[in-house]
Amino acid sequence: MNRRILFVIIFLSTSVVSLRAQEDVSLFDYWKYYSDVENSLYKTLASIGLEQLEPRKEKIDGLTSKSDWEARQKFVKSKLLEIIGPLPEKTPLNIQVTGIIQKDDYRVEKLIFESQPGFYVTSALFIPNNLSGKAPAILNAIGHSPTSFRRDAYQHKIINLVKKGFVVLAYDPIGQGERLQYYDEELGKSIFPPNHEHSYPGAQCYISGYSSATHFIWDGIRAIDVLLSRPEVDPSRLGMNGISGGGNMTAVISAIDDRILAAAPECWITNFHYLLKSEAPQDSEQNLVKMIKVGLDHPDLIEVRAPKPTLIMATTRDFFSIQGTRDSFNEAKKAYEAFGAGENLQITEDDDRHTSTVKNREAMYAFFQKHLDHPGDSKDYEVELLSPEELQVTKTGQMATSLNGETMYSLNKKVVQAQLSSLNSSRKKIDKHLAKTRQSAISLSGFSFPALYGSSIFSGRMNQEGYQVEKYLIDGSGEYKLPLVLFIPENRSSDELVLLLHEKGKDHAVNNEDLVKQLVANGYTVLLSDLPNIGEMGPGYLRGDTFIRGVSYNKWFAGILTGKSIVALRSEDILRITNFIENELTSYRSTSAISVGVLGSELLHASVFGDEIDKLCLIEPFLSYADIAGTRFYKTSFIHSTVPGAINEYDLPDLIGYLCPRKVLMINPLTPNAELAEEQRITEIMHYPTRVYSKNKVEENFLIIHTLEREGVVDQVISWLK
Repeated sequence: MNRRILFVIIFLSTSVVSLRAQEDVSLFDYWKYYSDVENSLYKTLASIGLEQLEPRKEKIDGLTSKSDWEARQKFVKSKLLEIIGPLPEKTPLNIQVTGIIQKDDYRVEKLIFESQPGFYVTSALFIPNNLSGKAPAILNAIGHSPTSFRRDAYQHKIINLVKKGFVVLAYDPIGQGERLQYYDEELGKSIFPPNHEHSYPGAQCYISGYSSATHFIWDGIRAIDVLLSRPEVDPSRLGMNGISGGGNMTAVISAIDDRILAAAPECWITNFHYLLKSEAPQDSEQNLVKMIKVGLDHPDLIEVRAPKPTLIMATTRDFFSIQGTRDSFNEAKKAYEAFGAGENLQITEDDDRHTSTVKNREAMYAFFQKHLDHPGDSKDYEVELLSPEELQVTKTGQMATSLNGETMYSLNKKVVQAQLSSLNSSRKKIDKHLAKTRQSAISLSGFSFPALYGSSIFSGRMNQEGYQVEKYLIDGSGEYKLPLVLFIPENRSSDELVLLLHEKGKDHAVNNEDLVKQLVANGYTVLLSDLPNIGEMGPGYLRGDTFIRGVSYNKWFAGILTGKSIVALRSEDILRITNFIENELTSYRSTSAISVGVLGSELLHASVFGDEIDKLCLIEPFLSYADIAGTRFYKTSFIHSTVPGAINEYDLPDLIGYLCPRKVLMINPLTPNAELAEEQRITEIMHYPTRVYSKNKVEENFLIIHTLEREGVVDQVISWLK
């Protein structure tokens, strides 16, 4: 075959064999002890995090002196900056004043500034009237609300602060207020709620290897620069407060920016021990890459500030565990006491849900009045609020239709393009690049070779007309079992076993599609298994609050915190399955593997990590991680099968190249939005593995067939197996 990639359209007929109309391939209806297996993915990733937290506890318990804590602070600050990733350089803020609102005792300047070139931030600066000198200032980070600082609860706090003599700057977080990333003009709103506005493009940042927190944090740091540019503000008396997602930003920004003297994070501080066991990791900017793995937790964000004044604001019925809040406070108190400043760390609690309360607000006012040297009345008053229309900063009410600036997606796309350029440069030296591909995949995915494989549990045999069905359980890579179902034809015509992994699970593969039936009818033994979060093993009820179009991003985020990707976990399980084949199904000479859908990513990784699979067929796979990160609208179900940070060193085409000369067949590869990929795009993305196979003179072993009609897929697979 002379062509580098073969593109054909094949129309073949298939005949349906008479497997039972509805085959029973479930195992956990019988093994009731394992009935919570559908939550195994999240529980496994959470258990990894809980185990990783133990060494940190030992280290903290050993800190006694001020010098001990100073060394810890140095470590924490360094690690925080490392996992946040390189921050952008400071560029001109280009502050625009788009309007002024004058009230009896304060005025509001409506501002737009650029935290990065073309990345516009809408904000409002509240300034008390009749200032006698430079005033203390508060940066108010906003929690999750579509209307941002225009929301009544946020305005109430801001106006109380300004009436007490504080200059207050409030700004729209990315994806909120007038900074919607996915604004739909026909709907008049975003297609996503705020946390999805954060996490949908935030997932693309993770694919590039960093948290979207970098952009959120930088907005806050530049907002501090805006405050310090004002003649009304005393730079030595800066405070910061925010609730929920704003509490997260308050904690992180005040931990790394020494200009914040007094910090009051509200309804966010807890600890990972309780967060992993309750609400699960929150949206993307709240999860720094490998934060748990490198030994950091919520109390570190407080301890690193010692002896600077900090007030932890909490409610006892918050979804951020109050027990975690109390534990973090008690731990951080030791650091403050070591500095001789125990009184500078305070906590206020109220008996309520995830909300701002009068008691907590009054504690905050008193805290800022004391530590920013601005005494006064700390009572919380009812105040006249401004209408959302009054606080509109842009002409149209949305940045997307006013200035058409950068978005988080567009900023990250530039990162992806630079990463692809670097990757393509490395690929030019084929042998050198191939030599490091496998280790890069192991390291970046978090893969570990199973130390023990355990033994299988035979779970029964069913004799049907023309074939047998056997069921097994084998140990998975966490505290769970993998369900395996083996179809053995009566007239076995091949000593090749076919492993089939379907993104919708083995039940769907057997009872809703023809591939398994036709393989068995043609004399092939077929082994099917579900993997964590697939089929019988998911998705479960532990899904978190960032559930976008049927996909739990929170589960993926748990892997990001721990450095253990879902791809790595599933790849380990595939190796467990191939070990079972090698050791217990010994009558088979070779193993071929077929994936349907997103599991092509996991199958490629497993085949690179182990050599038990002789040839691979990927049906409707996506083509690359960089393709997903570089496409504005992608299918959410692809996210679990991506490896965060991979494209710094490798992508799926590199894995295919590594597998040369093994046979690889791709059928109907998909674009990131799950449409059939066009020939030109396939050629472009698969240029590297095509070169590898050509260099080794085995071009025929790497075959791509696109636009193959569904009825032709089965016959093409059978033809390829022969």
